[in-house]
This record gives sequence, structure tokens and C-alpha cells, in this order.
Amino acid sequence: MSEKNPEHGSAHEVSLPPEVTLLQEVTPPFFPDGGSGMTVIVDWPPGHPGLPPHRHSGPAFGYVMEGALRFELEGDPEHVVEAGGTFWEPGGDVIHYQDGNALPDAPTKFLVTMVCAPGQPMLTLVDEEELKERAHLRAPRPPEADL
Repeated sequence: MSEKNPEHGSAHEVSLPPEVTLLQEVTPPFFPDGGSGMTVIVDWPPGHPGLPPHRHSGPAFGYVMEGALRFELEGDPEHVVEAGGTFWEPGGDVIHYQDGNALPDAPTKFLVTMVCAPGQPMLTLVDEEELKERAHLRAPRPPEADL
């Protein structure tokens, strides 16, 4: 049953029928018993900057339904995830810098399923002091991003 499905490129799945499309497969970090899950749909209007820098207590898995999402995690360069694309983050200590609408003239909608660590909030904003302390962990930004 762990045979690789050449159509989907995954070594861990059971063969899927043609009506099912695998969008994302990741191996999240270990997650303890007692956590909870939440699935949300986010609708950003044109040009919306998204949430300020934050982190999630557990892993998050997302799918862009329409538009284009500007996405940046600590240590990874920012990039745009277009409609039909997926993203994920490990949660924990990693800062999520950007999740805004990359389009100035159209809305962006995405779905996110988040797993929350026991006794922890689902989302915590990161203050300016911590951002300065961890600045060396942020990937270099494109020149136009600092204008």
C-alpha cells in the first residue's frame, strides 16, 4: 500500500482514483496529544497586507482558492502562491512574516487548516523587539520590497 503513485508522486499514499487530486503532502513535526484543529477561509481584499508578523503554535496547511498570496516564513525567501497552489508552515517558533494579497486590483481567498498545540493560542503576534532580535534569521528581501 505504500507503492509510489506516479501520477501524484507520493510514496506514502494509497492509489487515488482519478477524481481525487493530491494537492500537498508534507511531514509535519511531531505533534502531542491534546491538540486541536481549526480550518478557516481568509478573504483579503485587493492589496490587503495580511496579518502582521506572527507564529502558530502548531503546523498550518493552506490552499489558495483564488488570487495570489504573498507568503514568507522565517528563513525562506518571500514568494507568491497563486490560485491552485499550496503552502505550509511548521508552526512553533518560526515567524510567519507575510500572508497578504499580492494583487493590487483583485481579491485573494485561501483556506488554512491549523493544528494548535495543547494549552497554546492558535496565533501569536510577534513584537518589534523580537523581530529585531531575529532579523538575522529572515531571508534576504527583494530590493523592491524595502521601498
